Amino acid sequence: LVLGETGTGKELVARAIHASSARNGRALRVLNCAAIPASLVESTLFGHERGAFTGAAERKRGAFEDASGGTLFLDEIGELPPPAQAALLRVLETGRISRVGSTEEVAVDVRVVAATHRDLDADVRVGRFREDLLHRVGVLVIRVAPLRDRPEDVVALAHLFLRRACAGRPMLELDPPAVSSL
Repeated sequence: LVLGETGTGKELVARAIHASSARNGRALRVLNCAAIPASLVESTLFGHERGAFTGAAERKRGAFEDASGGTLFLDEIGELPPPAQAALLRVLETGRISRVGSTEEVAVDVRVVAATHRDLDADVRVGRFREDLLHRVGVLVIRVAPLRDRPEDVVALAHLFLRRACAGRPMLELDPPAVSSL
């Protein structure tokens, strides 16, 4: 579970975890849970069968199947609605998914990295987030501090952005007064 304010680089942490793991040759699937309409969350995560709902013209694999063997990054997990939280907990406990509209279970082998800017402990206390799901995804918690709390990273990031901006062109340098200002 990667915790931090918006913009602190939680997805970069998830990508680094995937890249440095034995799963790095497999898929990394990224989902922003806050951007999925509530009516489509389970279909997006677990897939659906043809005819499962209006518009389901064919069988579709979900994010768990797409990421099987690799990593699924669930960004903004704190935004999942309660029914999706229960379904996610079941998958994390069993390693099996059921597509929407199916009674058949499919085994999946997925590392789940979740992230949020929310205070999930507070959400548990008010009943907005499942405590058992928090325990399941919070086995290892990584807190990403905002840049204002790690000023030593500012110059390194400036050099990185400058290198990217100069890609394919002569490299520019930050002069000492610019570094001092940063």
